[in-house]
Amino acid sequence: MEALLGSQDNWDVVKTGYEEPANTEGYSNAQLNALKVARAKDKAALYLLYRAVDKSGFEKIANAKSSKVAWDILEKVNKGDERVKQVRLQTLRGELENMRMKESENVSEFITRVETVVNKLNQNG
Repeated sequence: MEALLGSQDNWDVVKTGYEEPANTEGYSNAQLNALKVARAKDKAALYLLYRAVDKSGFEKIANAKSSKVAWDILEKVNKGDERVKQVRLQTLRGELENMRMKESENVSEFITRVETVVNKLNQNG
């Protein structure tokens, strides 16, 4: 996801966040233009996040007012807290250690199963 948002020059706004100022009175034209650019980047990043998630993920972030809020929600939902992460890693390690090739599968299928678990381990840290 970082690659997608970064390729569109939106990753920085997702990580640092964007807050709409309560009052723009007294802003110069340059400040108003900078605000407009920042707002557009945030909305573009939010749109990319909407497009990148499935229906379930979209329902979780649909009411987010900024890309950072949406990202934080997705991060929490998909990673969970540190304890959940550790349990998930422990489970995946056990699954990998106990993997055996089934009599009904060929080597390619077994390697695919192993790679799937290894990828899940990498995704979870």
